[in-house]
Amino acid sequence: METDTNLTTPLDVTLSAPTSASALVWARQGQCGRGREMPVVSLTCRLIGCQRPVAAPTTEFRAAPAAQQHIRLADGSFMSQTLPADGHERDASPAGVLPAPRTPSPRDAPGLRWGVIAPGGIAASFTQALHTHTQQRVVAVGSRDARRARVFADRFGIAASYGSYAELLDDSRVDIVYVASPHSAHFAHAMQAIQAGRHVLVEKAFTRNAREAELLIEAARQRGVFLMEAMWTRFLPHIDVVRQVLASGMLGEVQTVVADHGQFMVPDAAHRLYAPELAGGALLDLGVYPVSFASMVLGPFTSITAVGTKAFTGVDGQASIVVTNEAGAHGVLTTTLFARTPTTASVSGTLARLEIEGEFYAPATVRLVSRERELLDTFVPAQRDGGLCYEAAEAARCVAAGRLESELMPLAETLRIMRALDEIRSGLGVAFPGE
Repeated sequence: METDTNLTTPLDVTLSAPTSASALVWARQGQCGRGREMPVVSLTCRLIGCQRPVAAPTTEFRAAPAAQQHIRLADGSFMSQTLPADGHERDASPAGVLPAPRTPSPRDAPGLRWGVIAPGGIAASFTQALHTHTQQRVVAVGSRDARRARVFADRFGIAASYGSYAELLDDSRVDIVYVASPHSAHFAHAMQAIQAGRHVLVEKAFTRNAREAELLIEAARQRGVFLMEAMWTRFLPHIDVVRQVLASGMLGEVQTVVADHGQFMVPDAAHRLYAPELAGGALLDLGVYPVSFASMVLGPFTSITAVGTKAFTGVDGQASIVVTNEAGAHGVLTTTLFARTPTTASVSGTLARLEIEGEFYAPATVRLVSRERELLDTFVPAQRDGGLCYEAAEAARCVAAGRLESELMPLAETLRIMRALDEIRSGLGVAFPGE
């Protein structure tokens, strides 16, 4: 929308937003120069096809001092734009209005045929989500225990079960493999699948350490197969809302990221999270979520500081981590096996902040809060269950398009995160057998 008016008369504007709840509003400043007072005018907006209701249709414009122009909405929230040196306007996103997610429906993703390595709890959740919310199917499952594989196959209506991973990888019906084994086995199982020419989705944390991650990435590229870390949070609709808000500058300059993930795990030496030989501990299983979230928001870390407490088996039981980026923003991250924490996250900028309710890493509500602590808008996910279907859908879209990695969870970032986890573990004095 553009107008030649000098903004002294009411305007009636029709905005088209067929696929987004966020409409872009901007106006020609006309003869009102930067830094001068502008008469208040009435702007009536009609949103066409917008999925989000607008609190009130009347908006007032007023020029602000210096290079910042603010648009006060009738509900008290603001839309802001910074004017360049010549005094002309730029496009502005409506501050106080969260965008709608652009995440495609998982049901529309191509129907890949999956093989599952290691039929444990996370594999069950993945298979249930896949079969419920997508066109894709698990067609084969492999385990070192043939009976366990058969029970899993019967539970989910899977055609084939195998007592070895080699047999699963020989099944020509398998397009892509989901590696759901303990962290200690991710490298070996993913490498076996890559060498068999299969596309691979590897549970997070990707590997035990960065060196193993480097080798997997190199092998996948040489073999020409798709490879991705199953950091399912990255593909959820509410995280796409976060990405859009960050890109829009709605928060101002990001200063602080806070995220935690703690679960109370009964001390048991036989449990995988307390087992050093299985690369247990809080960090690789739980802490990877806040670390990955901070990486997404802040970009590469320029410094990492960590303190922690070991569990009785020698794995990391609890860690508190501070990271910084090149701009000087901080990430304050915690993880523990010793307590159930809020599992929330927030991103705070100079103008506003985002609050993500617990569990932030699963489909979650997002709130936009002003610097004055006013709630400006709330995003509520339409689907709460089966969130693992979104990572499977992303993998299917990438494979169908001939891409070897995902833009939403690129391999270079997975490698950076693994290096950060290595540095944190080193600071905590934790190493795994065989490293």
